[in-house]
Amino acid sequence: MTILRKRRALRREDEKWGYLFVAPAVILFLLFTAYPVLNAFRVSFQKYRPLGSTFIGLQNYKSTLSSSLFWKALWNTVVYTVGCVPVSLVISLGLSILLAPMRKWVQTIFKAAYYLPVLASGVTLSIVWLWIFSPFETGIFNQILGVLHIPSQNWLGSSKTAMLSLLIMVWLGNHGKNIIIYCSALAGIPNDLYEVADIEGASYFVKIRCIMLPLLKPTTLFLTVTGIITSFQVFQSAYLMTGGGPNHATTTIAYLIFTNAFTYFDFGAACAQALLMALITTVFAVFQFKFMGSDVEY
Repeated sequence: MTILRKRRALRREDEKWGYLFVAPAVILFLLFTAYPVLNAFRVSFQKYRPLGSTFIGLQNYKSTLSSSLFWKALWNTVVYTVGCVPVSLVISLGLSILLAPMRKWVQTIFKAAYYLPVLASGVTLSIVWLWIFSPFETGIFNQILGVLHIPSQNWLGSSKTAMLSLLIMVWLGNHGKNIIIYCSALAGIPNDLYEVADIEGASYFVKIRCIMLPLLKPTTLFLTVTGIITSFQVFQSAYLMTGGGPNHATTTIAYLIFTNAFTYFDFGAACAQALLMALITTVFAVFQFKFMGSDVEY
């Protein structure tokens, strides 16, 4: 009996240390994630005022769903997501496949180079891209158009090219995280499969189609889900590059929420829109796991 008591005492002692180590993460989650979400849910049913809010029921949701600007912002966000995520995945996968046969030290150099923009300040990158998209002849893109004898474009000042400009920013950079994840997944593919393919006389493209792509499905699903969630939250580029314009051509849901909250101080509407955005992204994630992940082993 004494041995059992000692084991139970040791087990309780281990549990106490386990709770102690988990407690900081749980406290941070409750303070900075759970409480803000619950408070936003509460505020979404109110006409918020610092000295006393008024309960108005579903009025914030009704006004949001009846607002043409909200639907335009949702459409802009969907366009940005559709134009951003698939192209980024294709570019990242292609670059990762090109890096796979290289030596490790060469891969490390390229990974660091591709990941460097992720570490750079968003404001600094925006200043660089503002110079690249400059409507004058000093802009790099307009210089390229001049060589091709094409008239200069007002990239960020025209509603026809503003969204395209934000997508070009993503297409020409911001692949570092995806490349590192894809390279790690490619490194985990057993070499035996490639050896069998060599014995069968398979070409490199056959290896990509029959070995790499099928085994990368879980990674692709993960990057697709996280990419869509991130794209739905796009704010920095729209705020710094175009200010949501021109004519609301680049106004996204996140930018609209920011404007309502910190320009018009309509926190109730902002919270309602934030919760609607969370619901939409959740529906998209469930849809992807259901229809894209049916043949994926987790």
